[in-house]
Amino acid sequence: MHTVTAVAHRGDPYRFRENTLPSLGSALDRGADAVEVDVRLTRDGVPVLLHDATLERLWRHDAPLAALRAAEVAELTGGGVPTLAAALTAVAERDAAGEGARVLVDLPDASSATARRVLGVVRDCGAADRVYYCGGAEAMLAVRAADPGAEIALTWTSLAPPRPVLLDAVSPRWLNYRFSLVDGALAARVHAHGLLLSAWTPDTRRSMRRLLALGADALTTNRVEILQALRTGRDGAGPSRARDAG
Repeated sequence: MHTVTAVAHRGDPYRFRENTLPSLGSALDRGADAVEVDVRLTRDGVPVLLHDATLERLWRHDAPLAALRAAEVAELTGGGVPTLAAALTAVAERDAAGEGARVLVDLPDASSATARRVLGVVRDCGAADRVYYCGGAEAMLAVRAADPGAEIALTWTSLAPPRPVLLDAVSPRWLNYRFSLVDGALAARVHAHGLLLSAWTPDTRRSMRRLLALGADALTTNRVEILQALRTGRDGAGPSRARDAG
């Protein structure tokens, strides 16, 4: 089996609330090479870990993040929503052995201001060498404009390939596809262009085995322990109860 990067989707969300420090730590403990986090800005411009635009789903507060200051977010969630700086520090501390744990920052907000602010925090934390970025074309163009050297995984949701002019502008290292779109022809095309292939979010053994056989270079999953078992040959014989989720 070729080497595949195990990326933990929002940490370890089946054990801990997603995009929280316990979730990230659990994922690293269970063998993740990288943790994927969603980053948005508070009203006062602080990058924090949150997938949704509001606190409703995870924290039961129907409040838009963009309307709240960082201190208000901390108060409403009991400190549960970490800042990006706190998450980067926590990952670095857990990687004291120097195993190379990385952070994949997903930017739901495609604005140039968000990209500049996020990359500024990454730089201030001394984390530029262990952070890379994923998102749609607009967000990744903003990242590239903010940092010509940033490592980018361009998320692509169509079987039609990205236009060459877009690839030239974004200059990604990875193309990042929904796992169900990936087949042999797509994998071959991505690799033929000298790019790495990542897929999100396969959560069953069957899906992971199929993608590994196709030569995927990274899998972003909610079930990193299953992927780790496959990578190390410790996979059990029973079927997974995990559902393939986005």
